Amino acid sequence: MEIIPIVNKQDEIIWYKPRKEITSDDIYRVSALWIENSHWEVLMAQRGFMKRNGPGRWWAAAVGTVEKWETYEGSVYRESEEEIGLRGYSFQKDIKLFRNKWDTRFFCQWYTLMLDRNISEFVLEKPEVESIRWFSKEELRNILHHSPAVLVGKDFIEKRLS
Repeated sequence: MEIIPIVNKQDEIIWYKPRKEITSDDIYRVSALWIENSHWEVLMAQRGFMKRNGPGRWWAAAVGTVEKWETYEGSVYRESEEEIGLRGYSFQKDIKLFRNKWDTRFFCQWYTLMLDRNISEFVLEKPEVESIRWFSKEELRNILHHSPAVLVGKDFIEKRLS
């Protein structure tokens, strides 16, 4: 059973709950990895269609909820290995944002990585991740403008592209 830290509006742990007992009143922690390559493309992952939040939408390369006794950093390394088979790299800590979407509230600590790797070299964790793809920044700008509903984390994507 996954036990999740519940935090206050200052991101201080105040309680722990099993994941299945988290309500829309709770605030929890999430970590996310933004990967770019030398062609200025961004690796995005399509969330599994069975996910509770944002099923089938595109988001960062690896994303996950921080679990009990885990830091944001520990979570991003665990999730990147589990979801896309990535390990042995050092990530750079980036912006932390507060999200309030889909009846969920969480802090999302972002990490970044520059990496040149072919899509076929990643190992996906199905059904968590449906697929991954390199997007040009122009493609992402067009999606943000014309069909932003297919993306998760639009605020961070907009900040990274500006």
